[in-house]
Amino acid sequence: MGYWLVVDLEATTEEGGWPLEDMEIIEIGASLVSTSGHEVDHFQRFVRPARRPQLTRFCRELTHISQANVDTAAPLTGIWPQFERWLLSHQPHLIGWASWGEYDRRQFEQDWQKYQLVSCLSLIPHLNLKRRFAETRQLARPVGLTTALQLAGLQFSGKQHRALIDARNTARLLPLVLPR
Repeated sequence: MGYWLVVDLEATTEEGGWPLEDMEIIEIGASLVSTSGHEVDHFQRFVRPARRPQLTRFCRELTHISQANVDTAAPLTGIWPQFERWLLSHQPHLIGWASWGEYDRRQFEQDWQKYQLVSCLSLIPHLNLKRRFAETRQLARPVGLTTALQLAGLQFSGKQHRALIDARNTARLLPLVLPR
């Protein structure tokens, strides 16, 4: 049986947003799911940002991640080996990995290069679920995760803008866009 890894990242930001190159991961959430969307395993860690260690008030309020959560976390270079070890045990069964939009993939790629990190994710296909959902539903343009869930007759479960919760909600849409 094959599995999909659905990833969501939370990152440093300010009201109005920051360019990708200024953002730093502060939480990694990953849900390993079957093609039917059933969760098999998951991974969640907070990450201490290096360049801007103080979270903005906007970022704390948006993500519900406290300053203490990131202050006591390891930096990405310490978290990444944990993530890869966890992922390695599932790698033989991985079909691909997915995220809601391109941000998560682009942030990973930027940080892999910046910190010279190696990832098995770079060897498997990435699926932009946001775009695929819009194509499958023949929408004029891609929509947000909450709207997509509503269009699918589902409600968002949990608090938005927390990595694992967002990954799990995104994973619920996976069976609706995969070829049968």
